[in-house]
Amino acid sequence: MPTKSSASDHIVPDSERRGLIGALPRPVRPYASLIRLDRPIGAWLLFWPCAWSVVLAGPVRAQWLLILWLALGAWAMRSAGCVYNDIVDRDLDAKVERTRLRPLASGRVSLRGAWVLLVAMSLVGLAVLLQLTRTAQIVALASLALVAVYPFMKRITWWPQAWLGLVFSWGALVGWPAVTGEVGASAMLLYAGSVFWVIGYDTIYALQDKEDDALVGVKSSALALGVRARLGVAFCYAVALALWAASIWSVRPESVALLALLPAGLHLFWQVATLAQEDGADALAKFRSNRFAGFLIFLACLVVGTA
Repeated sequence: MPTKSSASDHIVPDSERRGLIGALPRPVRPYASLIRLDRPIGAWLLFWPCAWSVVLAGPVRAQWLLILWLALGAWAMRSAGCVYNDIVDRDLDAKVERTRLRPLASGRVSLRGAWVLLVAMSLVGLAVLLQLTRTAQIVALASLALVAVYPFMKRITWWPQAWLGLVFSWGALVGWPAVTGEVGASAMLLYAGSVFWVIGYDTIYALQDKEDDALVGVKSSALALGVRARLGVAFCYAVALALWAASIWSVRPESVALLALLPAGLHLFWQVATLAQEDGADALAKFRSNRFAGFLIFLACLVVGTA
């Protein structure tokens, strides 16, 4: 007869048996999984638009502390977002192979415990908010309405990735006024470019779940585009680059400044050119590579902003 521990082992994912989470005390591990402590890619993708905006807005020498605060805020709010998303999606997650072992879906974390963790992460975000200028605070708070609605969008529209773009790009509108005290046209263009970037990379991410999403009735851009997913991603990336170029031009109207975007453009081209639409592992690898794409855009903004 199996023991109690062996009977429950099947609901514990391998990620909690090794690595960073595996090194934590056993009672803490499900909560660390809930905030995706071992998968920081989401925090990086939320952070990069903040950092782009800060370094493009002016000389970076006096802004490194601000960038660090925004990095902490990105991690805390992405963690809070993961918890909130899992609270809303706990029943759907239980029906999808890739997500059925998430702490709430598998019952390893109670709903009350998840809400407590959500409040804790939000308090960290509040501490970061208090470090910003008044305009940046107001802009940051305005994003909460978008965040609250996002988990429901995949039940409503075939393009939840577009809503995610509005949410995950918001840092571009926060970083700029945190430096200058106002939201300028350059920040708006940077934000718009990031929205299309997010739609592109999250469509790649959604390629992993096409079959499960179709079975449970969840909508996504990957399903909407079908065999044209690669073309759709290419279009989004091209629009993103054009908008980023316009943002850089508004700061430094010189052709040579646009060359700063060339490395990022080549990287995004590589993603599209080598994307295997039916290979979930390749889609995940391409999605994760956007952490590096974000870094390349950061370098472009840094060079232009400090020139």
